[in-house]
Amino acid sequence: MEKHIYIVGAHSRGRTFKEYVTFLYPDTVVEAFLVDELSENEPEIDGIPVKAIRENLKLNPAYPVYMATRGIYHKKISEELRALGMQSVYPVDVALDSRLRNEYVRKVFEAKGVVFRKMEEKIPQQSVHARIYVASSVLDAPLQEVYVLRPEERIIQVGAALTEERLRDAAAFDDTGDNISLKNKQYCELTALYWIWKNAQQEIVGLVHYRRHFLLPDDWLDRMIYHEIDVILPVPLYVAPNLEDNYRQRHDPADWDFVMEYMRENNPADYEAARRFFRESLYSPCNMFIMRKHVLDQLCQWLFPILEAAEQHQGMKEDKYCNRYPGFLAERLITFYFDYHRDQYKVVYADKNFLQ
Repeated sequence: MEKHIYIVGAHSRGRTFKEYVTFLYPDTVVEAFLVDELSENEPEIDGIPVKAIRENLKLNPAYPVYMATRGIYHKKISEELRALGMQSVYPVDVALDSRLRNEYVRKVFEAKGVVFRKMEEKIPQQSVHARIYVASSVLDAPLQEVYVLRPEERIIQVGAALTEERLRDAAAFDDTGDNISLKNKQYCELTALYWIWKNAQQEIVGLVHYRRHFLLPDDWLDRMIYHEIDVILPVPLYVAPNLEDNYRQRHDPADWDFVMEYMRENNPADYEAARRFFRESLYSPCNMFIMRKHVLDQLCQWLFPILEAAEQHQGMKEDKYCNRYPGFLAERLITFYFDYHRDQYKVVYADKNFLQ
């Protein structure tokens, strides 16, 4: 990494990229965060100035610029920066983000004395029944790129109880058997998680999304069995300033306050560990996983009472995004659960894609 750099983006992506770079390359100096509008941003972040991209903006053209924003904005930003004389403008694409994220997580785990395991080395074939459920909805926007389902992947229609329309390629529907399909507007993909818990019969089960899938070797199942792996989670994501405050900034703080109070009263053995964990900054996003079914049963027996209590207390929210708080809470709670039980389960991590 270069000695001096600029970062485009001062929200979560920009801050995450800054954390990865400065942690992995301590000699690197972030000269400034560059943004479109100063009015929508803080004047500085961690002592680093935030500057608007304008015609009169003075930058050192020899310093590279990394665009840590959504890809749809990269062309426009690149043109603006090159008009200012910047010589090296790079997108923080999936490949760069994945490389830095993995290096960062590995070092953070090492500092905690925890092994960061990923899917490695080929092994003999095994014979175990596995199913990865792909959460899809009739409301999903069509994909712009082709994705062929893995042999183990099958679509599960979520929110099926809220519509008469059925996905023609679905192999399962979350409104059959014991289910909470009617709660999909709040629980999102967690209605599929609940259905898998109550109805799936496979020895190994997983949950992904129609836009997000694990990047796995073809023999991932053989490796999982041979190495006695219990759980596969997405490579953790860094958020600032920590998991608790990040939730408070992006969602309703009252949701968080209730969950922590519920844990204090009902899960006192977990509460203090949870408080410490949520002051850290890494979590596995998207409620994605692959795990042994008996492990999923144990997770869900712990998780859903917390979410159901929060739902009953916090109720429905008018804002559609905020109303999905059970799903947002679950991302952090699931990550905590497997960190707290790290001595009980063997957890490995896998990268994921994001389909346009």
